[in-house]
Amino acid sequence: MSDDSLPEAYRSTPLFGGNAPFVEELYERYLQDPNSVEPQWREYFATLGGEQAREVPHGPILEHLRERARQPRAVAASSDATHEASARQGAVSRLIQVYANRGHLVAGLDPLGLMDRPAPHVLDLEYFGLSDADLDTEFFTGSHVEAIPQFMKLRDIIAQLRFIYCDTIGAEFAHVSNSEERLWLQDRFQEARVLHKFSPEEKRNILWQLTAAEGLERYLHTKYVGQKRFSLEGGDSLIPLLDDLIQEGGEKGMEECVIGMAHRGRLNVLVNLLGKPPSLLFSEFEGHYDAQTQGSGDVKYHKGFSADLKTPRGNVHVALAFNPSHLEVVNPVVEGSVRARQERRGERSQDAVAPVLIHGDAAFAGQGVVMETLQLSQARGFTTGGTVHVIINNQVGFTTNPLDARSTLYCSDVAKMIETPIFHVNGDDPEAVVFVARFALEYRLKFHKDVVIDLVCYRRHGHNEADEPAATQPVMYQVIRKHPSPRKLYAERLVQEGMLQQAEADAMVEEYRRGLDEGKPQARASLGMIGNKYTVDWTRFLKADWHEPVRTAVDLDALRQLGRRIVAHPASMTLHPRVVQVLANREKMIAGEMPLDWGCAELLAYAALLRDGSDIRLVGQDTGRGTFFHRHAVLHDQQTGKSHIPLQHVAEGRRFTVIDSVLSEEAVVGFEYGYSTTEPGTLDVWEAQFGDFVNGAQVIIDQFISSGEAKWGRVCGLTMLLPHGYEGQGPEHSSARLERFLQLCAENNMQVCVPSTPAQMFHMLRRQMLRSFRKPLIVMTPKSLLRHKQSVSELRELAQGRFMNVIDDSIEKSAASQVRRAVFCSGKVYFDLLEHRQKHDVRDVAIIRIEQLYPFPTDEYAALLHKYASAREVVWCQEEPQNQGAWYQIRHRLLEPLSGSNVSGSNRQLLYAGRAPAAAPATGIHEMHDEQQQGLVQAALQSTTTEQSANETARLRALTRKSS
Repeated sequence: MSDDSLPEAYRSTPLFGGNAPFVEELYERYLQDPNSVEPQWREYFATLGGEQAREVPHGPILEHLRERARQPRAVAASSDATHEASARQGAVSRLIQVYANRGHLVAGLDPLGLMDRPAPHVLDLEYFGLSDADLDTEFFTGSHVEAIPQFMKLRDIIAQLRFIYCDTIGAEFAHVSNSEERLWLQDRFQEARVLHKFSPEEKRNILWQLTAAEGLERYLHTKYVGQKRFSLEGGDSLIPLLDDLIQEGGEKGMEECVIGMAHRGRLNVLVNLLGKPPSLLFSEFEGHYDAQTQGSGDVKYHKGFSADLKTPRGNVHVALAFNPSHLEVVNPVVEGSVRARQERRGERSQDAVAPVLIHGDAAFAGQGVVMETLQLSQARGFTTGGTVHVIINNQVGFTTNPLDARSTLYCSDVAKMIETPIFHVNGDDPEAVVFVARFALEYRLKFHKDVVIDLVCYRRHGHNEADEPAATQPVMYQVIRKHPSPRKLYAERLVQEGMLQQAEADAMVEEYRRGLDEGKPQARASLGMIGNKYTVDWTRFLKADWHEPVRTAVDLDALRQLGRRIVAHPASMTLHPRVVQVLANREKMIAGEMPLDWGCAELLAYAALLRDGSDIRLVGQDTGRGTFFHRHAVLHDQQTGKSHIPLQHVAEGRRFTVIDSVLSEEAVVGFEYGYSTTEPGTLDVWEAQFGDFVNGAQVIIDQFISSGEAKWGRVCGLTMLLPHGYEGQGPEHSSARLERFLQLCAENNMQVCVPSTPAQMFHMLRRQMLRSFRKPLIVMTPKSLLRHKQSVSELRELAQGRFMNVIDDSIEKSAASQVRRAVFCSGKVYFDLLEHRQKHDVRDVAIIRIEQLYPFPTDEYAALLHKYASAREVVWCQEEPQNQGAWYQIRHRLLEPLSGSNVSGSNRQLLYAGRAPAAAPATGIHEMHDEQQQGLVQAALQSTTTEQSANETARLRALTRKSS
């Protein structure tokens, strides 16, 4: 046995169970020859005899060892009896540990009694070599809890174990490998189960919360027959759970709580926890809306709400996050919002702001974003100090039974991957439910880790109120229709206990109903929206003026000073030779001896924003260095492995965070969305490893980033950097799916930009923060252009000018009349076109870059058409296939200024030059890529008639067919 195992061995029950014979054997050897055992055991055994004897509460085995130390000659004569006694004691100790580990398997968790789980033989006395004859024998319990005697009869030990581990709570923490946590969980859970008692006032409050939960659902069921509300009935105990969680949390120092949940029970939480006025909810049921309403709005069971709740120690601000129908997708959004609130407070313990996530059982087991979010829980830059997870376990997913909904015993098993403790609890025992809520909060505050409550309940109605659940779950719903509600069962229990009269319980029902009739707020603790010094005033970010003048330029002297800081590092650092060269080049760029590249311009933008008072958060799978070895925001010592981040030393008091995230898109983008909707003072940037990978976060983009403001009024300034460009790297390393973002663009909901120079990148990033409003910014960033000789800028371009939505050709104004064709494009293809034009001395074609595709720069585009009035052909050139990229999304915008409403009568033509339609984003054959690229460039620059243009298109189609 190693030194490392001794502390746990001394403190844990197994020392007196399975290890008992081992300890006895060691002691026998010690008595014969002290030098035959390891020093730590020799020292330990020496303390058992003579004047050095001390109290070590390790049970009868060690008492026996003490006795042996006093009377060594008597030991041999009684060795058989001793072995028999120690073996039985060891069996009892193992029995105790097995109950702690597996008692949940026989706990009474199912309110309906349908959970068919045979008791494992490992809990039988015979399994341990014990029998009924041992029931009245006293054994050592191994208890470290004062409330549990150290010696008890076996029948009392078993009764105690069944109450602690097999009643209406099933505890799972044997999978927690950290011994400190596991032993704390076991000891504290035993102690709390034995000692915890609810006061009469607490019991009355639990009954009131159940009355409110049931009362709202029945009221709505009667008043709005057949309307969807995703009733909480059957899982009513969620309301007392949340109420107590907030109250206990407030008493322990919590000041903010963000809750994320899907539909089930949301209306109940809104009204009975947060205090949303019932009159407002009824108005939504009746379909009324304010004629001044902006955007699309959303259904009532997707909406969020915020309020301050009164607790014994002070107010707790509670926010329920808005959530679409994509169930668990709100999880990372909540975590990001909580992280932003924590950083705003500057706290380290993360006790003041807590996340609570409420899940459905089928969704928790089935949705991948659950795993991704759990994986963030202890990751640097994402941890929020522990999340309390509550699973509303209806034991059915829409119409799907658990047998088909998962491959695990419990719906909560996925959480075991992060070794979080899990507490299963019967939803018909509200006191047990509140107990585990308190225990979960205690664990979160002590260890700052996630904890799961599996609230095993049922769904009284179908998936929604228009559904007929008996069609697919006939047996379950036969039981449910006869089953009393949690409120009724608990009221009867309190009456039997003498806690109250039946008339008092009935009076609560009438009191709540009267309140609903009057339309008054029903949450007793709710104070409405009060706010505090950390509350953000979002009104100043709501009105977007896209033409607002913003100075993004930075004086040359300031740029040089900032430039010196972004390359500064301790002289003692040993950097990689390539990084040394990167920094040396940056020094030359800052001195004006070399043109700026993209990495330098980007870091200068961050430095200038930090200087101006903004914080920066840069997150992605390889953001510290940059996927393409271009950023180097984090410097690594090649000898020690230590890192240095120069941008953290640019402006005192400002936060620059750069995180190489877990290999997730959906959860990380959701996290950053939540962060950016909470903290407008931070430039929040998420960068894809390759832009193609952003499709892993498509739900977040569709349901939150593009539409969150229209649906819920949630303002977001998230910036997404998506490497995009066709370099022959195949279907998954070429396209960031520009067409999908443009398809989502409407109502000025976001910006889509394709900057082509480092200076454009600099001004664009600064514009994002210096504007007085917040909109998502989607950026198609370069790959090969990061080191392209022509895609560079001078330092002075950062000291003057601004981000240009459109960049005109460098053709002299006097030569504009000679232009016969105007080619518009975005991104990397511009440099291919430019190179071809220069190589073939093409003089009658202008190449114009549209750097912002949405909101489309209509006025600038029209002005350039006017400038090149002699151009009979207007071409849109893109690298992407015709059915992808920008073409079909901006074609109508390109056409409109050409001829007004009469396109067919125009003598100017709009032509397309690009790849032919394709199923995949790009070819994976490099030779074919080159042929296609040359073909589209030639089609854009060299065809001067419709017939020639058609020929080029036909040739491109042929190339595409060849690839397939």
